[in-house]
Amino acid sequence: MKNKKAFENMIHGIFLMLGLIAVGCVLLITVYLVIAGIPAIREIGLFKFLFGKTWESTSANPSYGILPFILTSIYGTAGAIIIGVPIGFLTAVYLSKIAPQKIKAAVGTAVSLLAGIPSVVYGLVGMLVLVPGIREIFHLADGASLLAAIIVLAIMILPSIIKVSVTALDAVPKEYEDASLALGATPVETYFKVSVPAAKSGIAAAVVLGIGRAIGEAMAVMMVSGNVANMPGLFQSVRFLTTAVASEMSYSSGLQRQALFSIALVLFLFIMLINATLNFFLKGKKGD
Repeated sequence: MKNKKAFENMIHGIFLMLGLIAVGCVLLITVYLVIAGIPAIREIGLFKFLFGKTWESTSANPSYGILPFILTSIYGTAGAIIIGVPIGFLTAVYLSKIAPQKIKAAVGTAVSLLAGIPSVVYGLVGMLVLVPGIREIFHLADGASLLAAIIVLAIMILPSIIKVSVTALDAVPKEYEDASLALGATPVETYFKVSVPAAKSGIAAAVVLGIGRAIGEAMAVMMVSGNVANMPGLFQSVRFLTTAVASEMSYSSGLQRQALFSIALVLFLFIMLINATLNFFLKGKKGD
């Protein structure tokens, strides 16, 4: 009995230590980004940095306005969510509640494979197939655009949304559905009015994961978006917050390097704000 109690205390201590390490890593990243990012914002000016429309970090008279990057990241993420979330959600409902077991297993394997494909492969396929296709269909000079980035991001977030949503829907007690069917509801009504609301927390978590993947992606987006610091347009080459940091960090120095850390800080705060907002609404609904 004493040995069992000592073992449980040891496991509890290990889990506590690992949790504290995780929290400590987040705090260290936060402190480092704040220390590295504040000097550039202070020198450039907060309003000029956040709302400036021109980014010319290597010119004789450099300008460090990141409004195009912020708007591009917002539009790109929103577009990917608008396309990816309905497809992923409906696919998850089909796989969990309607699809035969063989189809569910086959599609599940394909989704897992899709999740394991490296970002650079998505970018390469998009650059070789999607970008020329957009150029030909819409008769553009260059198909590398915000539209291409949105489509690639929408495809990349599908595995996260589908897998987590399927897990949440599978966890709904069968008694809920049996009771709904016994009261005269059709299977489709049962799936969308009983199963989905019961699994809403898991589905919301899937959407949060998808948003995180879309906001944080850099390599694939860089390869298909054109990586040009323009104000966002659907058929225009653009640059995201992530690609702005990734594309210039290797040769940056001085104020330019500090400004890139400031972009990373803005991106970090942006993601934290989205997660906090979603968690607030989810907890509010649970409390109600």
